[in-house]
Amino acid sequence: RQPAKTLWYDRPRYVYLEFCVEDSRDVKVVIEDERLVFSCKNADGVEFYNEINLYARVNSKDSQEKRSDRSVTCFMRKWKEKAAWPRITKENIKPAWLSVDFDNWRDWEGDEEVERAMVEQYAEV
Repeated sequence: RQPAKTLWYDRPRYVYLEFCVEDSRDVKVVIEDERLVFSCKNADGVEFYNEINLYARVNSKDSQEKRSDRSVTCFMRKWKEKAAWPRITKENIKPAWLSVDFDNWRDWEGDEEVERAMVEQYAEV
């Protein structure tokens, strides 16, 4: 078993994690207030497992995941909204499998409408 390549980015109300596993199956996501555990298999039967002690507390009841053909995206509601997370992990270390998603990272100015639309889009599926 090995960790899945993971991208993350921060928004005013949510923090997002994308586990990059194509054709995932047997997906299990456990979102707790201070920890996230992800596991799955890919089409070749390779097992992936990631466990992240989160930088800050999230509202596990208002957090969810969405699976696509290319990845599994988790969005977790922050307990303290509008508090920037400098990293996703509690520990001040960066695992080799974890990267910032610079395509989705942007300044928060006027970003709440965009974020609300993204969450609604995920929730619909």
